[in-house]
Amino acid sequence: MTLLGNHVLSLYYLVCASYYDQLVSLESKIPPHEVQVPFKWKDAFDKGSIFGGRMSLTISSLAYEKMCILFNMAATQSALAASQPLDTEDSLKLAAKLLQQAAGIFNYLKANVMLAVHQETTPDLNPDTLGALAQLMVAQAQEVIVHKCIRDEMKDGMIAKVAAQCDEFYTDALRSLSKDSMKPLWDREWIPTVTAKQLAFRALAQYHQSLVCRQNKAIGEEIARLQLAVELLKSAQSRIGSSSFFQEQLAKAQRNLNEVNKDNDFIYHERIPEASRLEPIARVAVAQPLPPQEKWGPAGRDLFQRLVPLPVHQAVAASDARRADTVSTEVNRLRDATQLLNSVLASLNLPAAIEQASGEALPASILEKAAAVRQLGGLPGLQRLMSELPELLQRNKDILDEAERMLREEEEADTTLRGQFGSRWTRTESAKLTETFRSNAAKYRQIIDNAVRADNIVQQKFQQHRESIEMLSGSDGDLSAGVPAAPDAGPSDSSAVRDLRRLMEDVETLKAERDVIESELKSATLDMRARFLEALAKDGAIDEPALSSEALGALLGPLSRQVRDSLQRQETLVAEIQRTHERFAAERGAASGRDAVLGRLAAAHDAYQELHNNLGEGVKFYNDLTQLLVAFQNKVSDFCFARKTEKEELLKDLTQEASRSAPAPPANEPAAVRKEAPPRPPPPTPAAPAGASTAPSAAHALPYPTQPLGMPLPYAAGGVPYAYYQPPPMPAGYNPYATMPYPGSYRAGPPHPGYMPYQHPPNPYQQQ
Repeated sequence: MTLLGNHVLSLYYLVCASYYDQLVSLESKIPPHEVQVPFKWKDAFDKGSIFGGRMSLTISSLAYEKMCILFNMAATQSALAASQPLDTEDSLKLAAKLLQQAAGIFNYLKANVMLAVHQETTPDLNPDTLGALAQLMVAQAQEVIVHKCIRDEMKDGMIAKVAAQCDEFYTDALRSLSKDSMKPLWDREWIPTVTAKQLAFRALAQYHQSLVCRQNKAIGEEIARLQLAVELLKSAQSRIGSSSFFQEQLAKAQRNLNEVNKDNDFIYHERIPEASRLEPIARVAVAQPLPPQEKWGPAGRDLFQRLVPLPVHQAVAASDARRADTVSTEVNRLRDATQLLNSVLASLNLPAAIEQASGEALPASILEKAAAVRQLGGLPGLQRLMSELPELLQRNKDILDEAERMLREEEEADTTLRGQFGSRWTRTESAKLTETFRSNAAKYRQIIDNAVRADNIVQQKFQQHRESIEMLSGSDGDLSAGVPAAPDAGPSDSSAVRDLRRLMEDVETLKAERDVIESELKSATLDMRARFLEALAKDGAIDEPALSSEALGALLGPLSRQVRDSLQRQETLVAEIQRTHERFAAERGAASGRDAVLGRLAAAHDAYQELHNNLGEGVKFYNDLTQLLVAFQNKVSDFCFARKTEKEELLKDLTQEASRSAPAPPANEPAAVRKEAPPRPPPPTPAAPAGASTAPSAAHALPYPTQPLGMPLPYAAGGVPYAYYQPPPMPAGYNPYATMPYPGSYRAGPPHPGYMPYQHPPNPYQQQ
């Protein structure tokens, strides 16, 4: 039976060790809090009762599961050590090693369990309990070493020192086990057994030290130590209630005491010192806790070997964000410069002014601009895109409102129950667990508020150019009727006209080059995964800023130089256009009302292109934000469901405890608790931007910030932004709808109102 028991224990230990190694491998690849698997642990010392089950705690955390498995491994090691015989060399070594490893595990758990759990644990995982168990394991390991010293027939002085240290270890363990908060945990025989072993090994230390005194002819001290050893061994037997406990050692001590007493009475007549005056025995601590190993199980297949390590995911995400930020900055520089160039040309009525000088009824550039506006849908197409934004905005607000409602109701239920049960309600407060959730919700709320402000800017620009856009959307005949007649044309082939035509060709060439540069910037990709994996394997760490900066310099450096060259060429080109236009104006004379109308039409075309692209990106932004918010809402729903399960278990335990202690019925669950999180809504399917154009924009920038880094992600409570989570990508490049002063500059808004059913608000984008 003993062999079978050892085999079962060994097999169970190997299973636990292999499972623990897989947990460690998985934890190194993904965040522990992202594993939404509830791990339940039942208290090891709670035997339960006929009224209910054992005390338990359920937490969805890999770190918590690791702590529980380590506890089982240490307990199994102590059981395997206890089953080893004390008569062979190998069994003694194995028992000592197992007990020291168990002590190291318990010490490790004592230092780290609260960091993994972040709440009140079951009594067996309490740091005080783990500390007491670690001391007990060290004492038992020292005990095994004492037996090995005796078996190896080491010198009596050394055996005495090792036994004296074993007495000290058992004294420390007994002090911890005897605390009032600890006593209810242990079986009844634990404390008497530890007390008996403490006395027994103190006696063994005295007995072997008496043999040293015999060698030194210190007869009086020998008698005193033997008397103390016999007294302690008898006291130990009485504590444990067994006359066979250390019976062999007691018989030897008693026999030696009788012999030395007879010799002293007849020969030496030495004075016997009092036990309190004996010199303390020096101690030698051989046993000590062994630190936990990196891998416990046998070498085997890593189930998660193909998963990329978490540091690489984080570095790749940071590198992608750095690239996106650099690309966005360069693209915005180009677009801002193009918008400035268009504004200068519109203020000078170019190129319409030189076309009018050629005697044309309506400038060809204006006709081309009108055709481009009509091709994109004209005024109705722009209004259709604008009408989509309020519905998309409201959908995002509803999802965020629902997530905040679930968090709010969960906290209200927890607060109500905490007030009802007082100190018996041992769960961690909701406010401590939902801090990350609420922070991300506030950031999402700020993103939505910034998007609303961007919508207002778009609306204002639309109203400013609405009349001119409507003219461009009509037929060529309507457009000609809306433009005043041309005055007498000036010279049509003057040097100023020729120079302006050449400069306008340069402008078109510059814009075409910028479209190509912008396309190349957006399509530039940077795959740093292989380089980060190589750095991690070589140095054990990843210097992401240095590696990314080097790679970005090689990838985007030539394009950045092209951007700077384009901006410098524009400065020279604008200055030359202004000088040439002054000569042209002097030749033609004063500007007419027709010039003003043509200038407004040119500006309206540029505004239309900008608004059309902004609205297309706005629709895409709202749809992408919907996916992020749905994922965030799902995380909140999972959290609320886990808290609901934990709440029900705790309520059950408290109800059973109340039924055992008093006949009164358990308190009814408050109304706030009965409000549970509704099932998750299915993720809405994002609508494609209606009428979105794929043509590059020549004038795009808006007077509000660009998309920042640090978009909040729907992580679990207590978690940190883990880069392995791949959210739906936000709109690339410049996105006026993704503005957020983050991090550090978020300003809390007014209190959020209670949840209201979904209602479509009046559409502010429709023309009254």
